[in-house]
Amino acid sequence: MAWGQIVVGIDASPAAKGAAIVGERVARTANVPCRLVHALRDAWAPLVAVSVDPQVEERQQLQLAVARYQINDLLGAAVSEQTRQTLDVRFGPAAVVLEQVVREQRPGLIVLGGKHHSTLERWLGGSTSLHVVRSAEIPVLITAGTPQQFRRVLVAADLSVAAGPTVALAERFARLVGAELRVVTVFEHLPDLPGVPPLDPSEYFALAQETLERDVWPLVKTPSVEKLVRHGHVVETLLREAADWKADVLVVGSHGKGWAQRVLLGSVTERLINQLPASLLVAPVGVAAAALSQSRERQFELAQ
Repeated sequence: MAWGQIVVGIDASPAAKGAAIVGERVARTANVPCRLVHALRDAWAPLVAVSVDPQVEERQQLQLAVARYQINDLLGAAVSEQTRQTLDVRFGPAAVVLEQVVREQRPGLIVLGGKHHSTLERWLGGSTSLHVVRSAEIPVLITAGTPQQFRRVLVAADLSVAAGPTVALAERFARLVGAELRVVTVFEHLPDLPGVPPLDPSEYFALAQETLERDVWPLVKTPSVEKLVRHGHVVETLLREAADWKADVLVVGSHGKGWAQRVLLGSVTERLINQLPASLLVAPVGVAAAALSQSRERQFELAQ
């Protein structure tokens, strides 16, 4: 399957500059166009809402032009003139603008620069990466720095139906960039549930291993891929595996929009975005969101 064009969401930060560099490099490798998108807060929106004033419209255009100049100045020679000429500056929240561009252009990948936000920053304004991942219907690559080359791709595969498309995305990306692929599955301990007799851990993990070998590992089509099983909390284990193996990209499935699912099950993807152990490639909501609870349901099925 061919990759569609690459859309890079960019602001005036060094992280966004790194994302633009990576996005252009991936686009060249895939032989597809790379397009830059910048979202801008409309300082004159309250006046426009009251009455249409030609002077206000002129100032809006000036604001757009200044933003375009600032982004081009930030990128400089790090990104080609051809790519810089694609810069699309629009008024609106970043996640909303990117969603508009995705609907219009149907790209194959969104690239964003990863940033470490404090808890207060996330609570007040949220994170563009989080908002985009929750709603995107195409893969999202959140870059960590500006890697010169993607050499190692680590994919997290669970026991849900999201494993197949997530592994397939990891294989596609690894083939594209010529990277080594490794698959890891993390088995969490079952929580204690009121009224439910505890299951012998050894029996549960044996059943989980059997399910993994029957339903998940055959999904990996790339020859000679190392497949690992780890026990523990998912996020902490993935952080450790990515660091120990020196992974350049970690591939996971997204968790979608549902706040209840995120509260009840915890959002592995959101925590990884906040900690960003490596560049993070997220399988789209359409692939993984419907399967989020099925992984835990499969655990309960195995326990019975």
